[in-house]
Order: sequence, then C-alpha cells, then structure tokens
Amino acid sequence: MPTVSTVNLTAPLLLLLLWATHPTMATNWLSLARLPRSRPVSGAAPCARLRGLSPGQVGVCRARGEVMESVRRAAEMVIEECQHQFRNRRWNCSTAPRGINVFGRVMNQGTREAAFVHALSSAAVAVAVTRACTRGELERCGCDRKVRGVSPEGFQWSGCSDNLSYGVAFSQAFVDEPERAKGLSAGRPLMNLHNNEAGRKAILHNMQVECKCHGVSGSCELRTCWKVMPPFRRVGAVLKERFDGATEVRLTRIGSRTALLPRDPQVKPPAARDLVYMAPSPDFCHLDPDNGIPGTAGRRCNGTSRLAPDGCELVCCGPGYRAGRAEVVQRCSCKFSWCCSVRCQQCKNTVTIHTCRV
Repeated sequence: MPTVSTVNLTAPLLLLLLWATHPTMATNWLSLARLPRSRPVSGAAPCARLRGLSPGQVGVCRARGEVMESVRRAAEMVIEECQHQFRNRRWNCSTAPRGINVFGRVMNQGTREAAFVHALSSAAVAVAVTRACTRGELERCGCDRKVRGVSPEGFQWSGCSDNLSYGVAFSQAFVDEPERAKGLSAGRPLMNLHNNEAGRKAILHNMQVECKCHGVSGSCELRTCWKVMPPFRRVGAVLKERFDGATEVRLTRIGSRTALLPRDPQVKPPAARDLVYMAPSPDFCHLDPDNGIPGTAGRRCNGTSRLAPDGCELVCCGPGYRAGRAEVVQRCSCKFSWCCSVRCQQCKNTVTIHTCRV
C-alpha cells in the first residue's frame, strides 16, 4: 500500500501554487479598498500577502512600494465613482460582501460593465498617483516642469503642472500587467487593454488650465498658468458616456496579428477613447448570488418618469413596483447673514417613494 509523505513547501512555492490554482482577475486589486488603513501595503512581506494581486503586480509593489498607498486610494475611488455614476441603473456597482472580486463575477465576463470598470480603474490609478506626485508624497516624481514658455494665448506657462505622464506610466505598469502576462492573442486581454487605455485618455483629453494674475492692483499684466487634471467626477462622467455608446467587438485575425473589430460590419471601428465589449450583459433584474447580482427588488426608482434610466419600469424590469409614503427631514426657511453663515430650520415633509417589488 503506498505511503503518503509530507512535503514542506517553501513560501514562494506555496504562493506560486496558490496563484496557479486561483486565477486572478485583472480587477481583483480593487480588493485593496477593503483593507484597513492601518495595514501596510508596501514592503516585501506585505506585498506577498496582498490578496488579489497578480504575480507581476506583486513585483511592481515590491519595486515601487511608495506608490502602493496611492493604489489603495485608487481602489476606493473606483468603487465610490462607479456607484455614483450607476446609482440609477439596474446595475448599480453593488459590491460583493466578501472575497477579492469586489464587483462579483460580472467582471469575469466581457460585458459593458466590465469595460467601464477597467477604464475607470486605470484612470483612478493614474489620477491617484499623479496627485501624490503633485503633493510631494513620492520621492521619484514631483510637478511637471516640462511645460514652459509662452502659450499661443499669450500667457506664461509656469507653476506646478500635474505630472500626468508619471501617473499614466505607473497605471500602464500596474493595471495592464495581468493582461500583458496572458499574451496579446486572446480577445479578452485585448479588450481589457483597450479599455484601460481609454480610461487614461479620458484624463488626457480633459486636462484643464489654471492661471494666476500678476500685476498692480490685480491688473493681470502677466498671467502664469499650469495644467491640472480634471476632477475625477468629470472622468467618471466621460467614461459613463463612453459606456452608453460602447462598441461590441469580436476577435479577428488580420494577417499574422489579431485585432478587435465591430461585430456589426456596418459600425465604424472604435476610436482609442471608446469603450469596447465582447459579451451581452445580463438583465440584472433577478437575484443571482453566484454572479454577485443582487437584483432590483427593494430598489428605489423614479415613479414619475418612464423613459429616464432611473424610471421604475426600467429599473424594476417592468411595471412591478409599488408606491409608499415616507416622512423626510429637509432644510428649509434658510436665511443668509450679512457675513458668511446660513441658518436653516428643519422641516418634515411627506413624500411618495417608489420601490421595486420582490
């Protein structure tokens, strides 16, 4: 009878075995948002213990540990912004109660929703790292001093421009790494990489200019200006528009390479700033715990609108909703003082609330 021998696995070998038996989705690093702020996310030992990171991302963590706190911040930004942009949709970016796949198995499919999360995630990392550069929190980067000279509009480039190039480079190294490790001949990695880049372009194409006037008594004889990133809320809104106009694509071989082309040949190829997807989305109407879909039962909706995305017929997947009365407390009778304060009373009003039926 064969005997069973005990094998002592070293820590690196055990870690490699866990990665091999537990496929890591490219967005699993978003689980960093669940970690307490007191827990370190850099250093050789902490990096190896961070669940959700691919082997390559662990390597980035070890090599550039000072940036990982910004990555944690980016994960929080993604969840918050996603839930804001989709607060009135059937899929409202609800998060799974546990596990490293924050948005559930919806991210395992090549849907519009996965496309949006990938784009938003890559943008969030670029924004969070760039902000840290501007604030002087990172040793390897600071303000972008390359923007110099006089602009065509006549102002002087100066000040502390946001160092977006550094943030974008880190986003490419960290967020894109799991996709590049899979190879570029499969459809899903190509889809994710395209959407990752679209997220970063949403920042680049919406950069803003801030200026300061110089001169006697505010005459603005000279204006010095610098470039700043758009608010992340603006980035989320841009990507939400791209989500609504996303292009369904399929993997196509062109000579010796593969590319993503529209499934409908009558549709023009997507631009670099467009989002692409490969699989239809579920309806998100009914509870599906296996895929992390909570359904729309109990969700509030707009009973006075039929065509808007937050209308009850759309959110509740048909006429299945009910109306109820509820008392809400609101600010009222506000008075402005001569200086800078506002005094308001608390008023109770009864309103009608519509919710989706079970």
